[in-house]
Amino acid sequence: MPELRQDPVSERWVIIATERAKRPSDFKPPHKEKNGNASCPFCPGHEKETPPEVLAFRAANTEPDTPGWQVRVVPNKFAALVAGGEVASESKGMYRTMSGTGVHEVIIEGPDHDTFFPDLTPEHAVQVLKAWRQRYLQLERDKRLQYIQLFKNHGPTAGASLEHPHSQLIATPLVPGAVNEEMARIKAYWQEKERCLFCDLMKTELETGARVVAFNKEFLAFCPFASRFPMEMWIMPRRHQAGFGTCNDEQLEQLAAILQDILGRLKQAVNDPPFNLVLHTAPLRREDSIYHWHFELLPRLTIVAGFEWGTDMYINPTPPEIAAQSLNEISVSPEEEG
Repeated sequence: MPELRQDPVSERWVIIATERAKRPSDFKPPHKEKNGNASCPFCPGHEKETPPEVLAFRAANTEPDTPGWQVRVVPNKFAALVAGGEVASESKGMYRTMSGTGVHEVIIEGPDHDTFFPDLTPEHAVQVLKAWRQRYLQLERDKRLQYIQLFKNHGPTAGASLEHPHSQLIATPLVPGAVNEEMARIKAYWQEKERCLFCDLMKTELETGARVVAFNKEFLAFCPFASRFPMEMWIMPRRHQAGFGTCNDEQLEQLAAILQDILGRLKQAVNDPPFNLVLHTAPLRREDSIYHWHFELLPRLTIVAGFEWGTDMYINPTPPEIAAQSLNEISVSPEEEG
């Protein structure tokens, strides 16, 4: 029979539709030809087609906005929010407005148009994460900004308008409502249990083991109990930390390793599906909060339609236990730590 499951963090209900259960292999999309890099603004030699870089890890004696870079960060040419000016808000009767002050950047993850994150060298993957952290810490100093959202869209149906491997960062002048709601639930749990909800969640997942996909010294990746999508995974630091900016170099190395691992498994299991990878972190300058930062990996293997939009309940045809089992059947490199 179908089963309704509640996520302990969001308190959202999910329908695990076992009556129409599917194994992850049932979702494999057909192979699609790539458009190529001839006109790609992110490829080497096309640096002048993007705004000037704000950060780059590049070879010695190479000039900014020229070839020779390994990771490059530029403002988004079509930014959702723009830097400059003070944050101003205004009430108009029952409506409120706020100036669109913020930051929208693109992290170009490598010069190769066709080498995606799981296929980078380990050293290069760590460089990508160091770029994430460096921009996070730099923008944290801007008192106008309240929240930083790091995210990666992979594939057109997940919102990626360009094939070249990249991720994005948007810094907002307010804390998004969903973040405030999540923090309120975590605070209530802390007040009742005097423990972190996420730390308890990881302990439970490690004890049961049925939904664990990978782990190493610093991170745990698992399919959440109330997964919204087939093969959804959460990646959490095993030490309690409120904000992503507190990650040290050793943690970034371990995070890069586990991200390459699970993204490689996902690519093999369901033929490189579209996905969104999103950061959940504490609001800026609140690193002492009771929050526990993490990433959520959301494969776009099912369609969000009328029922989901109307109820905020998701229908998932693949139980997370089956998804985790399928991902664990994928061979991994011998360097993986257990």
